[in-house]
Amino acid sequence: MNRTASKTVTIGGACAFVGDSILGPRQLVAVPGMQYLVFDYLAEMTLSSFAHTRQGDPAAGWASEFVELTLREILPACQQRGIRLVANAGGLNPAGCAQAIERLQRELGTQLKVACVEGDDCLDLMPGLRAAGVADFYTGEAMPAELVSANAYLGALPIARALAMGADIVVTGRIVDSATTLGVLMHEYGWTPDDHDALAMGSLAGHILECGPQATGGIHTDWHTVPDWENIGYPVIECHGADHFVVSKPAGTGGLVTRGTVSEQILYEVGDPARYRLPDVCCDFTGVTVTEAGPDRVVVRGARGRAPGPHYKLSAAYLDGYRCVAQLPVFGIDAVRKARRTGEALLGRARAMALARGLGDFEKVAVGVVGAEDGYGPRARAFDLREAIARVAATHPRREALELFSREARVPGVSFAPGTTTGSALMFNSRPVVEPRYRLFTCLVDKARLAPPRVTLGAQCVSVPIPAGAPQAAAPAVAPRADAATARGPGPGGRRVPLVRLAWGRSGDKGNTSNIAVIARRPAFLPFIEAALSAEAVKAYLAHLVEGAVVRHAVPGLHALNFVLDGALDGGGPSSLRPDPMGKGMAQQLLEFDIPVPDDLDV
Repeated sequence: MNRTASKTVTIGGACAFVGDSILGPRQLVAVPGMQYLVFDYLAEMTLSSFAHTRQGDPAAGWASEFVELTLREILPACQQRGIRLVANAGGLNPAGCAQAIERLQRELGTQLKVACVEGDDCLDLMPGLRAAGVADFYTGEAMPAELVSANAYLGALPIARALAMGADIVVTGRIVDSATTLGVLMHEYGWTPDDHDALAMGSLAGHILECGPQATGGIHTDWHTVPDWENIGYPVIECHGADHFVVSKPAGTGGLVTRGTVSEQILYEVGDPARYRLPDVCCDFTGVTVTEAGPDRVVVRGARGRAPGPHYKLSAAYLDGYRCVAQLPVFGIDAVRKARRTGEALLGRARAMALARGLGDFEKVAVGVVGAEDGYGPRARAFDLREAIARVAATHPRREALELFSREARVPGVSFAPGTTTGSALMFNSRPVVEPRYRLFTCLVDKARLAPPRVTLGAQCVSVPIPAGAPQAAAPAVAPRADAATARGPGPGGRRVPLVRLAWGRSGDKGNTSNIAVIARRPAFLPFIEAALSAEAVKAYLAHLVEGAVVRHAVPGLHALNFVLDGALDGGGPSSLRPDPMGKGMAQQLLEFDIPVPDDLDV
C-alpha cells in the first residue's frame, strides 16, 4: 500500500447512534468522490438493549434499521458509485446482521461483498475473571453474579483486514467508535501497528466522524449561528495521509463547519487529552490544531501517538431491577408548587401501596419540576411559572412495585391539583413504561486472553493477530502556556463577563463521569479563563451535581481546557434518575461562570 500522502481518502460520517436520521446517508452517497461511509450504532448501553431483544429472538441483537432502513435505500447507489461501508451495526450478532444484508441484496439485485468481524464477545470469560476478583474499573465494586452481555472494545485491525480481503461492507460488533475510520485509513495507506502518529491522526478523524452532525454545528454553543437545522450536513473528511485531514460537509446542506464546531467535537467525551487510550494506539491530542481554510472547511493537524496498552476495555451489562418515569403537565397559578406537590403525592401514594403489598420501598426516587431549574441547584432562579411539568422517577428491584406506580401516575388529573393533565390523549388509556434497568460493569482484560478477532467473508474465515501492547507510562506533562502564569487580573475598574463570551463549551458522558471542554474563542482569552477556572472553582460551581473529584487538563493546541468530573451523573445512563442523565447540560451551566477580565479586553 501507498504509505505517503499522495492520495486523498474521502470518508463520510453517516450515523451517530441507533435512531439517527436517514438524512446523513442520503446526503453522503451523493457527494462527488465519496469512497467510504462509516456508521456508529453502539452507545454505551446499546448492547444491553440488544441483549434484551435477543432474549425474545435469538436471531436478533443487531441494528435492524441499518439493513431495513439505510441499506435498503442506499445500497444500489453504493454499488453504482463504488462506495464502501463500515458499520458496528452487528451489535451482539454480527453474523446475523451480515446474513440479513445478503437477504436484502438478493431482493435488491446488488452484489456487494459483505464481511463480518467477530471476537468481541467475552461472556464466556467472565466466570474466570469473577473468580480472579476482577472489580469494576470505575467503582471498585465486585462483578455481579449474572451478566446479559460482555464485550471487549476491539480496534481497527480486523476492519483493515476485511477491506484488504475485498469487502465492500464490513459489519462489526463492539469496537471503539473511531475504529471504523481508522480501519479504512490503515487499509488505504498501509499503516502498520507501529505507525503510532499515523494511527493517532486516523483515530482523531474517526472521533470527529463518529457523532455525525455534532462536528457540523449540531449541539454547538453558538446554536443561533447554525443555519438550516432541518437539512444539517453530515461530516466529510478528506484525509491526506498522516499529515492532516480536512473536515467539511456536503455542498448545499445546512449546519456549520468552523474551528469552534470541530474543536468541540475533538474534546467530546475525552478524559485526559494527553492519554486517550484506544486498543490500537494511545493518542495525545494536546498539540492538535484546527485551522479554518475557507467556508465550512477546516484543517486538522498534530495528533501524536504512542504504543497502546496490553488491555482491552470490557463492558458488561446486567439487570439491576426496574425503572419508571412519569411526567405530568401542570398549568395555572402556582404551577411549580402544584407540580412539586403532585410529584410528592404520587410517590407517597405508590410507596404506601407497594409497602402494603409487601413489596418493599423504592430503592431510589427523584421528584422534580421541569421548568423550575431544579438542575441548577443553588443558582436556580425563581419564576412565577404558569406551566410546569411534574417529573417523578423511581427504581425498584421488582416490576410489580413499579407497575403500581405506573398505574397511579394516571390519576393526578382527578385527584390532585387543578390544571393537571396526563400529558397526551394517549395517556388516558396508557401509562408510563416500566423498563428494565440495565447497568454497566467495566473492567480491563488482557488482549492475550481473547482469541484473535475473526473476519468472515463468504467462505473465507481468517483470524487477525493483535499485538500484545505495552505497559503504559505516565502521560507526558503538558507544559503550561507561557502567558498563562502572567495573565492580568481585571485590575482597577475591571469587569466580569460570563464564560460564554470568551469560550465555547461542550459536555459528554462516560459512565458516571462527565467531561466539560472549554475552548477559548480567541487565544488571547485563554489566560483569563485559566486564571479563573481552576478545578476547584468548577467543583464548587457544580457541587450540586458532582460528587467526586474534578481534574483539569490543558489542551494548548486548541487553546482549551478539559475538565473531567467524577461521580457527576447520578450513576450515569439508565441508573440516573436526573432529567439530564448524560450531562449534556453541564457545559451550558458552566458557560454562565463569571470570568474577571480587564476593561480594555475586547470581548
